[in-house]
Amino acid sequence: MRPYLARIDIFPVKSLDGVSVAEATVLGSGALAGDRTYALFDSQGHVINGKRNAVIHQLRSTFSKDGEWITLASAGNDSPSSFHLQQQRLELETWLADYFQQPITLQENCELGFPDDTQAVGPTVVSTASLQAVADWYDITLEESRRRFRTNLEIDGVPPFWEDQLFSADGSPVQFTIGDVVLAGINPCQRCIVPTRDALTGEATPGFQKTFIQQRTAALPDWAPPQRFNHFYKLAVNTNIASQGGKRLNVGDGVSVI
Repeated sequence: MRPYLARIDIFPVKSLDGVSVAEATVLGSGALAGDRTYALFDSQGHVINGKRNAVIHQLRSTFSKDGEWITLASAGNDSPSSFHLQQQRLELETWLADYFQQPITLQENCELGFPDDTQAVGPTVVSTASLQAVADWYDITLEESRRRFRTNLEIDGVPPFWEDQLFSADGSPVQFTIGDVVLAGINPCQRCIVPTRDALTGEATPGFQKTFIQQRTAALPDWAPPQRFNHFYKLAVNTNIASQGGKRLNVGDGVSVI
């Protein structure tokens, strides 16, 4: 095996579409620059995401190369709208409020972003082979599998579920390198309702979780510590990156477990 970083995806606005990039800078917090920098909130202070708002699946978003502009289009709307994330914040929030039919505010955190796991704020890691294996379970494309699981770093040159060795049986961090960046694998990523739905339409896949758990259990590799799975609806690994702000991850970087 010659593991390497095959793909980097960042998600500028939490729960909206991602962007594939050739390189990513590590922030002082250990998060990736530009990843989940923004998030949408309702009037009660709750994050607007796919767990609570299935209509978000039908909202398409693209971003300018400098990350300063967002273009939004909703299903059935042939007229996309573009907004400067800083200078047109009010107009953007008004457009989103109309789409979600409730008041929306856009919040920003440039140092940490808005991670799901606040104890492991680094990029999530998965192998290409794992995403393909899951795609085969449901007869969907690899790209659809990527869209459903929304992982940051994709490792190729390895077998399915190779990443299950990046967390330990006793919960201690597992160190590995991507290029000259040292990451610490913390825990397998627990999944929510979002992957059960078509990423573009929001249509639910019947029996998704049941099938996933059955297949994941059967496919659990020898190197995976089973005691870290209180259930098997888990895919990818949550990480931390300590004291390496300014370093870069690049597509093509080699990957090694220390």
